[in-house]
Amino acid sequence: MNIKGPLDKEVLRVLREIPGVTTEPTAFTKRRPDIVIRAGDVTHVVEVKAQRLTNAAAARQIVEYAQYLPKGTHLLLVARTTTEEARRLLEEQGIGVIDAQGNMRVEFPGLFLWTEGRLAPATRERQKEPPVKLTGKAGIAAQALLHEPQRKWQVHDLAKAADISVGLAHRILARLERENLVEVGGAGPKRTRRVENPTALLDLWVEEIRDRGVKQLRAFRLARDPRAQAKTLSRALTDAKIEHAVTGPAGAARLAPFITAIPVTDIWVADTVPLNDVAAAAHADVVQEGHNIVLRQAKGDAPLAFRTKVDDVWTADPFRLFHDLRQDPRRGREQADRLRQEVIGF
Repeated sequence: MNIKGPLDKEVLRVLREIPGVTTEPTAFTKRRPDIVIRAGDVTHVVEVKAQRLTNAAAARQIVEYAQYLPKGTHLLLVARTTTEEARRLLEEQGIGVIDAQGNMRVEFPGLFLWTEGRLAPATRERQKEPPVKLTGKAGIAAQALLHEPQRKWQVHDLAKAADISVGLAHRILARLERENLVEVGGAGPKRTRRVENPTALLDLWVEEIRDRGVKQLRAFRLARDPRAQAKTLSRALTDAKIEHAVTGPAGAARLAPFITAIPVTDIWVADTVPLNDVAAAAHADVVQEGHNIVLRQAKGDAPLAFRTKVDDVWTADPFRLFHDLRQDPRRGREQADRLRQEVIGF
């Protein structure tokens, strides 16, 4: 089947002409579905997203919508473009995906489709997407919003909290408004935004955040108790007046007791100090293998934003911990999910 022109109109027209395909809005209480396909006692609901990129935030909103569908209903997303993280979120919840890039992930009763598509060339429409990504200074602004999701934010409030320009704060809030992630109140100078879906905002931030110019150094320091290593190192770096934040399992262990194994202590440090000097201040030896410490730096020091002192250890922000744990190839994603559930809460 070749589809040309506006994807949403053509998909709806073609599917509605198939015998057995009906739209039954009265059976769905959350919102009217685009397409309902009934085949005996099996129901498939088709959502069409043709006008914008389906990113992690949009995927999370679709997951939440699926919870309101009648039991036994299968949800299929037909989209123009999807991100890898969006496809992962949908797959975990049993939601099928077909996009115009050739990605198909459908696992329904009697139907299994799985292909990986290719990136489509840039189009004029794609160039119109909001330019502000939640990384760098904009990522810090997103963290500020996540810390106070119930707050009614004005533009200048966000600019002050994230130490960014008023213009950037406005573009961030406008983008989140288009993503349906914030609720708008008031008008003019008194216009406010409140985070309506912190879960989806966190998903979007994790998807888009990128640390620039990351440098790292491996080191070793003898420690009888690996769990006490973080406190020892944090005290040493504090005495040397080096800003830092413990992250990864060692940082999460300060907040979540389920973290038991800490083979390596990961620490973000300010990018104004050479890493060899940081290792010397920590009384650690630089090594190529057999390390139990990793020192990291990123341009702009975004990983240090909103760090807090927990049990005498400068610890990375919980959202940064969540992101960093997900990058760990060992049990990172599992630990990140537990941290999200037990500490972050959304």
